[in-house]
Amino acid sequence: MSRRTATLRRPHWTGLAAVTEREQSAPDWHADGLAHVWLPYAQMKTAPAPLPVAATRGSRIVLADGRELVDGVASWWTACHGYNHPHITSAVARQLATMPHVMLGGLLHEPAALLATRLAALLPGDLDRVFFTDSGSVAVEVAMKMAVQYWINTGVCGRKRFVAFRGGYHGDTTGTMAVCDPNEGMHRLFHGLLPEQIIADLPRDEETVAALDRLLAERADEIAGILVEPLVQGAGGMLFHDAAVLQRLRALADKHGTLLIFDEVFTGFGRTGTMFACEQAGVVPDILTLSKALTGGTMPLAATVASKRVFEAFWSDDPMHALMHGPTFMGNPLACAAANASLDLFAREPRLAQVAAIEAQLTEQLAPCRDLPGVVDVRVRGAIGAVELDAIDIPALKAHFVEAGVYVRPFGRIVYLTPAFTIGEADLARLTGAIFRVLSSR
Repeated sequence: MSRRTATLRRPHWTGLAAVTEREQSAPDWHADGLAHVWLPYAQMKTAPAPLPVAATRGSRIVLADGRELVDGVASWWTACHGYNHPHITSAVARQLATMPHVMLGGLLHEPAALLATRLAALLPGDLDRVFFTDSGSVAVEVAMKMAVQYWINTGVCGRKRFVAFRGGYHGDTTGTMAVCDPNEGMHRLFHGLLPEQIIADLPRDEETVAALDRLLAERADEIAGILVEPLVQGAGGMLFHDAAVLQRLRALADKHGTLLIFDEVFTGFGRTGTMFACEQAGVVPDILTLSKALTGGTMPLAATVASKRVFEAFWSDDPMHALMHGPTFMGNPLACAAANASLDLFAREPRLAQVAAIEAQLTEQLAPCRDLPGVVDVRVRGAIGAVELDAIDIPALKAHFVEAGVYVRPFGRIVYLTPAFTIGEADLARLTGAIFRVLSSR
């Protein structure tokens, strides 16, 4: 293949020698594609060019120039079994040869039926009715739509708002932007377009519990549901709270007669140390959303799972009581085959034990970062490790992590790790060591 030459930009840096400029070859498709691809979360005019990726394997990203990076973020937390797991790839190949896709409108196929049955069996309580979608944002949108229609179907008018929490993130669609932290900044441009929701503090102590109790009492007749990321607010800053918060939310939802929705798009499938984060609180929400690791990071798929109580409000002779929503590729057979194979691996291989081992290693090896200048906090839960800084130069950090042979993607003031559960001790040590070296040289 012919190649063009691309030059790395020198990042702004203080206190550490700048990355040496060197000529790197990039394939033609990289330069050609950059003229047309619109990248996520990036100012295309000024952002450094994305790294050209040729292949993946295990916990490694192979670049077009042959370098291998240890992946510390598992492609936005999805590749829980590592890349290219043979059990998942073979399941997808078999499904591709049999039936790549058929719509769920008036039809049903075995991969979706099997996956829904398995999810219902795995989830706690009576969460047993699964509505498939394509992404986490849409899964949350469907949960919100489901909650509003639940009240309409039961003859209650006016309950169309949601209580969500500061530090929270639930997606980038119009509906989900409205329940993200309004001060986070990313969605500030859309003020006025977004429906008005109610953003509160998590009930962590007596004061915040009392404040939320008062809010729910005063506005109960307009609140359709309470929406929270259980245990970890992910994209809002890897912010942790304990199981007691979820227990308080369940009690308050019951007291004020509203629905409780858990967004487990990030936390589901072992990331916090249990299969689902809600298990650690012994709490069952009325609606729960899943995505990201659902397919082991191979195909887009999401699910909104409702309790019997919620679903029964839609079970009617009245066609207007049906949930009128239906993504074209919902329950895609290829994605469902990947998800079923992923669940096989959770059943056959010691994933939760691996998460516990990752937690122990992250706790030990990130601890020295606490003594570095500018470090505000170091926190670990399950296979999540976060170093919070007082200030951060994201482009510079990204460049230096690549030079150290790792792929780590900081955001806000957070440098974090969410590796594959199958990562080896040596590769994980390479990630934690790179974080300490780079941050100590700022």
